[in-house]
Amino acid sequence: MKPVLGVSQLQLRPLLIVSELLLIAALAFMASQRQLTLVLFVPLGIGLVLTFLRWPSLGLIIASLAGMVVPFYGPSGLNVTMILIALLLGLWLLDMMARQHQIQLAPSRTVWPLLSFLVVAVFSFGLGQLPWLTFALHAPLGAQLGGLAILVLSAGIFLLVANQVQDLRWLSRITWAFLALGAMSVLVRSLLPALGLSMQNLFQQVGPVFYIWLVAMAFSQALFNRDLHLGWRLILGGLVLVTIYILFVMKFADKSGWLSVFVCIAAIIVARSWRAGLALVPVGVLAALYMWTRIIATDDYSISTRFDAWSIMAQIIKISPVWGLGFANYYWYTPFFPIRGYAVSFNSHNNYVDIVAQTGLVGLVCLLWLWWELGQLGWRLRNQAPAGFAQAYVYGALGGLAGMVVAGMLGDWVLPFFYNVGLYGFRSSMLGWLFLGGLVSVEQMVMKQKVSAALK
Repeated sequence: MKPVLGVSQLQLRPLLIVSELLLIAALAFMASQRQLTLVLFVPLGIGLVLTFLRWPSLGLIIASLAGMVVPFYGPSGLNVTMILIALLLGLWLLDMMARQHQIQLAPSRTVWPLLSFLVVAVFSFGLGQLPWLTFALHAPLGAQLGGLAILVLSAGIFLLVANQVQDLRWLSRITWAFLALGAMSVLVRSLLPALGLSMQNLFQQVGPVFYIWLVAMAFSQALFNRDLHLGWRLILGGLVLVTIYILFVMKFADKSGWLSVFVCIAAIIVARSWRAGLALVPVGVLAALYMWTRIIATDDYSISTRFDAWSIMAQIIKISPVWGLGFANYYWYTPFFPIRGYAVSFNSHNNYVDIVAQTGLVGLVCLLWLWWELGQLGWRLRNQAPAGFAQAYVYGALGGLAGMVVAGMLGDWVLPFFYNVGLYGFRSSMLGWLFLGGLVSVEQMVMKQKVSAALK
């Protein structure tokens, strides 16, 4: 029997080779260029899936950085960041169900408000299919799904980091990779063009959340990570100063950027020392009075129209104040409520107003509950996390959280509205959810250390 088996194998090999050659020839002759491109991407996709299954934290690094450099845009602004996070989420859920036979989440108090927010969002999405206004059109289903996807994927990246990053080394790699590429982005997109060297196409546009977390992590590591070489700490401090210069001097009109970053830095200083925070109070008050006069002088129309928009949004929200009108729908209702005599579609330019309009007061309560739990967690961990990178990370997360809270008041930067910042803006907004998930990751590491110490 053995010789027969050996002969059959020898006979099959040339047949397989010939078959493969014929298949390749048929594809080359019959398939379009687009189909051939897709075929070539299949091995790459399989390789990514296998890599992410083996090293999920590596997938998080790729997902967080890809949006800065990959110029891919699908329908309605669908981007590579959203695709990669959806893939990572699917693989994680598949692993829990197929291999672990259970869905187990990190035992953190922050998980409950996040899951509650998700449940409310799905319920509001369903209610969004109801005819709230007789003569008004609904947002297209694609727009509603896009709005829901932004929230789901934001919560998803938070949970992925909180549950899959169980080693401080991987959290450190995610952070340093972001700081390295972020520094390159700032240099290439802002400083080099100022010197007459146009290289902006190398990096994609970023929003305020990107700058918030770039400054938060660089500032906290430079200030509190005593394990880091002095030279690197000085470089990080220089990165903070350069970023502030870009935001405050070169991009002063974009108030969402520099104001959120200043709040971020102030929050880190106050979390470290309340005495230093008290010293900042008179400086902050004087700076606020001075800046307010400048802002009023330059942006009086923008500010007044925002207040007009919020007043109209209050009337629209009254239609369904508890559960909201569903995702993206209010944008189609605004023409029925003219603003300054114009019957046009507009958005609120405020994340909290958007959340109430789309998921109701219940959704807003869930988000504020999440902010509260994250703030409390960071406040506790600042004295419990190991000295060095972990402790500096906690301070950075507290500052980043404060910056995001303020950024949400100045625009839809934290959870982009489909018809404004949109899916495109998710590439930057997801960074906040990623690093806040890292705060829960630090919490789980501290808890494991306590359990190990108690068992010894």
